[in-house]
Amino acid sequence: MPESNPLPYAGVRVVEFTHMVMGPTCGLLLADLGAEVIKVEPIEGDSTRRLLGSGSGFFPTFNRNKKSIALDLKTPAGVEAALRLVATADIVSENFKPGTMKKLGLDYDSLKQLNPRLIYVSHKGFLPGPYDHRTALDEVVQMMGGLAYMTGRAGDPLRAGTSVNDIMGGMFGAIGAMAALRQRELTGNGCEVQSALFENNVFLVAQHMMQFAATGKAADPMPSRISAWAVYDVFTVKDGEQIFLAAVSDKQWAIFCKAFGLEEMLADPRLKTNNDRVLAREWMMPILRSHLAGHSAAQLSAVFEQNELPFAPITKPQELFDDPHLNATGGIAPVRMNDGHMAKVPLMPFTLDGKRPGIRMQPPRIGEHTAELLKEVGYSDSEIAAFEARRAGAAG
Repeated sequence: MPESNPLPYAGVRVVEFTHMVMGPTCGLLLADLGAEVIKVEPIEGDSTRRLLGSGSGFFPTFNRNKKSIALDLKTPAGVEAALRLVATADIVSENFKPGTMKKLGLDYDSLKQLNPRLIYVSHKGFLPGPYDHRTALDEVVQMMGGLAYMTGRAGDPLRAGTSVNDIMGGMFGAIGAMAALRQRELTGNGCEVQSALFENNVFLVAQHMMQFAATGKAADPMPSRISAWAVYDVFTVKDGEQIFLAAVSDKQWAIFCKAFGLEEMLADPRLKTNNDRVLAREWMMPILRSHLAGHSAAQLSAVFEQNELPFAPITKPQELFDDPHLNATGGIAPVRMNDGHMAKVPLMPFTLDGKRPGIRMQPPRIGEHTAELLKEVGYSDSEIAAFEARRAGAAG
């Protein structure tokens, strides 16, 4: 954004007690939009920094543009420092198990006495109700909330290939915080915002619930569903490559047939409308697959792009680093990884005044901002040195 235009949440202070994905996503969104987000970590650092496998990219993905203060919340001194920070905050965000923050004296009912204007965002597995005692994970709510059923083949429920509920749950927490900030402008008071994995998942499958409400027929899992469009499939083509191709209107069907010499099919009265073609898929699709099998994925892409037809290569996540569109548009930016080397990370999928909110601060090192933040809330140099000594001992 131009220098003259401050980011929309500049001047808003967020103190987050978060880990893993859901809570950090909320802070990430607010931080990218200009808020000062202070990450309160254990003195040994957020455990997300040390995850392996599928979790090894969590920390650099969800913690840019944040400050880090390392506190031992199991000690009165650590809690006291956290309370001093909260007293200066507009928003507190947390995603610990129910009851954890209350034990620490950092729950909403306690903190609103300290700071009545505080907005308190809780990210949980379930909103308050019969399930709220359960331990939830993205996988758990995908299974119980219908998403795994819809993603997998019949009899083989399959979780979506990314942390959809964690990420979206964090986004809804941020949206709730934004709404609460506006409400505070009107009332002068803060409030509690709650976001939850299960309810997020149910929102995602609402279209399938409402399909049943509208038609009386249950939605089939996506791999075996009856598509609303006749040509809307992954095709295996030359050299075993795969590509997704679609023709979702009568106009697109005509363009598709003419582009690939399928005039006879275009003239076939049994294939006149999209609905006719949907009903004819059992015999139509093998013909199309056979006709296209000798083309390479690159050839098909070129024809579809030239004719403005929908298509997509089947891309692996690691291949996106070299995507020409992402690189040309500034959609990925340099980020420091846990071990210090630089990679690239996707930025927010929207623009403000034509630009993506960027990386102003790299993901913080453990406790990187402890001293400056403690000094700001009134600690002396000797008291700060004592905090730093505790952290150094833990790191050792």
